[in-house]
Amino acid sequence: MRYLLIALSALLYACTDSNSTTGFNEDAVNTAEDSLSGMIRVSGNAVAHLGTNDATAKSTERPQMDVLLTYDFSIGKNEVTCGDFNALMKPATGLKVKCITNMYPATDVTYYDAVLFANERSKSEGRDTAYTYIATQFDDGKHCTNLDGFAFHPEVDGYRLPTEAEWSLVAKAAWNAGGWTAENSDYQLHEVCGKFDKNTKVCDMLGNAMEWVNDWYGGFLDTTLTNYVGSPDAGMFGMRVVKGGSYRNALNSIHLYNRGDVYPVTCSSHVDYVGFRLAYGSIPDAVWLGSNGKPATSRVVSLANSTVIRSQTGTYKVKLAFRDDLTGNLAYIDYSSGASVVNEIVDNIPVYHPEISPDGKKVAFCTNIEGLSGKSEVYVRDLNTSGSNLVKLDVESAAIPRWRVLENGDTVIVYVTEAGNNKDEATFKTASTWQVKFADGKFGKPEKLFDGAYHGGVSEDNRLAVTGARILRARIAKPGSTVMTDAVDTVWYKYNDEAEQACNASLAKDSSKRTLFLDFGGKTGQSFAETSYMTHERLLVVDSTGTLVQSVAAPSGFTFDHSEWAFGARNIAVATLTNINGAHSKIVLLNLSKDRQIELAEGDELWHPNLWVKKDFDLDDDLMLNLDSAGVYFREGQDWAHISMGYKMSLLWKYRNDVEILCVGSSRTENSVMVTSITSGFALNTGHSGNDMNASLYVAENYGLNHLKKLKSIVVSLDLDLWHNSTEYTEILIATTPGFVYDASHGFWTSGLPDGFLEAVELSSQYSDVARTIYEPTRGFFSDVGSGWGNASVELDSNWHGDVGMQKIEWNIKRLKDFIIKTEPLGVNIVGVIFPQNPGYRNTGSWGRYGPRRSVAKDIMDSLSKFQKQYPHFHVLDENKSGYHDYEDDCAVNTDHLSLIGAAKVTGRIDSLLKTLK
Repeated sequence: MRYLLIALSALLYACTDSNSTTGFNEDAVNTAEDSLSGMIRVSGNAVAHLGTNDATAKSTERPQMDVLLTYDFSIGKNEVTCGDFNALMKPATGLKVKCITNMYPATDVTYYDAVLFANERSKSEGRDTAYTYIATQFDDGKHCTNLDGFAFHPEVDGYRLPTEAEWSLVAKAAWNAGGWTAENSDYQLHEVCGKFDKNTKVCDMLGNAMEWVNDWYGGFLDTTLTNYVGSPDAGMFGMRVVKGGSYRNALNSIHLYNRGDVYPVTCSSHVDYVGFRLAYGSIPDAVWLGSNGKPATSRVVSLANSTVIRSQTGTYKVKLAFRDDLTGNLAYIDYSSGASVVNEIVDNIPVYHPEISPDGKKVAFCTNIEGLSGKSEVYVRDLNTSGSNLVKLDVESAAIPRWRVLENGDTVIVYVTEAGNNKDEATFKTASTWQVKFADGKFGKPEKLFDGAYHGGVSEDNRLAVTGARILRARIAKPGSTVMTDAVDTVWYKYNDEAEQACNASLAKDSSKRTLFLDFGGKTGQSFAETSYMTHERLLVVDSTGTLVQSVAAPSGFTFDHSEWAFGARNIAVATLTNINGAHSKIVLLNLSKDRQIELAEGDELWHPNLWVKKDFDLDDDLMLNLDSAGVYFREGQDWAHISMGYKMSLLWKYRNDVEILCVGSSRTENSVMVTSITSGFALNTGHSGNDMNASLYVAENYGLNHLKKLKSIVVSLDLDLWHNSTEYTEILIATTPGFVYDASHGFWTSGLPDGFLEAVELSSQYSDVARTIYEPTRGFFSDVGSGWGNASVELDSNWHGDVGMQKIEWNIKRLKDFIIKTEPLGVNIVGVIFPQNPGYRNTGSWGRYGPRRSVAKDIMDSLSKFQKQYPHFHVLDENKSGYHDYEDDCAVNTDHLSLIGAAKVTGRIDSLLKTLK
């Protein structure tokens, strides 16, 4: 994962815009006692330093970015204790964390557990809450694993987690006070403030427990930002920032600029060495830094994840496009991308009424709005972050574009020449409706359909067109006629033969010929709904004859606007919600068959939503598979490790009839084995971030042995320094993912795959374009150019092999041995590879990046040698050689991972060994 970040961050980090920090305090932090219990008050007008310019630091910790904090805030003197946490959370959610005494830090909590605690403290003191959400999800242990519709509100005076900038500002002053680290902790937590510096008024910012902070894990700029609060959303990696190191980290491996753990950290992660402390106070004019490298003082927040979307539409392959009226840009969410984040296409062209093409790849839009007279232009561009291949329709005026696929297969865009008020019939008839073919990225020759600006849509059978911009008009083909030129123009939605006001008309994009629209609290609508209501407080639906058939109420405190049927999903519509101040603050999905409303996005001004749904497979309704679990090897909210592992599982099923060599193990496998260069057989790389021996062998044992019919060899990384884990990483990577759990509950389908299973895998494939681009052509391999071995840093106490540590080492050795024995009668060779690490470790007491002592590693190597002699199909390829290897600096990207050059070298040696095996 870290190499992908290096590549992706190159452009982002190229920007500089240094601002003056004159008048701000860069050296000291002014603190005072606080009226809030357990808190200190921190004065504003100070500078926090995030990241570093140290070339040996991780790419995601570079460059240094300064943050001006112009406001006062409060922060906890210590990490939240077990006693305080359990007192609030056990009654609220049922969660009670384990601890030796009430004064230990509350650890083994998710990010969501922490923010729920912050909300609970706010409520207990009668304060507003800084976090909002729609629904909660908990695991069997009562940990909160997801908050649907989660949003942070920096403008609220409430308890919250500190931002990374706030935490770093305070921690800088307290850093020299030291803390509980691997050198003095006896490898265990201690009561809070056991090491306390009265001069700083805070404790345990270095060591004891690592700490959640509020920020999403985004990139930095070589600049100064004011009141920075992190990335606006999860991005493609979905990670949260943790700070400070813990009792298990060596002192020299903990830096103020560090912002992560050994493993990827997501909102649902919880481990026994990560806790949190609280902050309090609003953040004025908060600034987010998006993945495009542009700071912003507002943001659009996605409120629904892909799982929620699939529950309403039947598929992950859904896209939402809309106008961000604050910026004027076209924005979109791709729910199949692996993260429901908001992307904006930055341009200076006005964007109104976007509509996604039938294939979901392009978007059409116009430059004027429904109900306003005047000229407009229609454009089409690719629906991607750059909005590439922009083309303009070369006509005098065109507005409100709508895609159609004709019976002959042509894709066309229907548009009108004028989208103004249609109340006056004579004026309405001066405009006209046209269509133009769009193919190969180009417009064809426009063709006039009929007089009148019918911009609400044309039915599939070409016999109905509608429009609504003050009144609801319809054009209906005469009986027996197959062309709209021979049609009758009429007005629907009338009271005593007088047209009532209507707008936002949208004709269903299916065969039902239903039209939805909004009214102004008309008598006809009130009579049908059997209740009185105000303008736009209800969405109305009429059938093909103009007869009212359905009415939907807006949520309390809101009215509807910009209503639109979805493409590809029957009975699904979208609309904006307007608050009492007239701001279009939310976009909502309306499921008219289930009478459900799902909030999709929240922002300052969101206009003209358009929802596209693609159903790839028509699976039988009585199919026995649970499509919420079958093939779902990644679910939104999980991190890059899960995205990459999930995508590699889709590759495994795709190539199940071809794979002869399966490569499994840690990220060292992922970026060392160039499987497309192996000549001894068709190979697949399923290496993943982090590891334990069980995680290494899980895919090989349960999928490789059971479903890869041509399997001849399994290449597995032997990561001795990660054998302080037994099944810890398996729990992180496998146990929380529905597809793996579902497969396990069905015996991994050893009796054969059920009908529809492979289709379900494809249906569940909501992986990002980044994952596809990286892993598809390389069959799971990824690395980068070399930047050298760097410092031989030891990130864990290399003495972790004490009594418990030795038990875990023995567990990993036994797990490997059992697998070797299991494969012996199957004729499958096992090649255990010990990948090279920094040769500098031979000058330390540690065998590798995470230990163990070199003497312990020698004993493990002796056990592996015995296995090799005892079992002829097991082979060890030791490329580390206790640091005495021939992998030079250009072979490495960091202290324990190989570059492209190093990968080519080790792959050649693996391939040579494989060729010698029967």
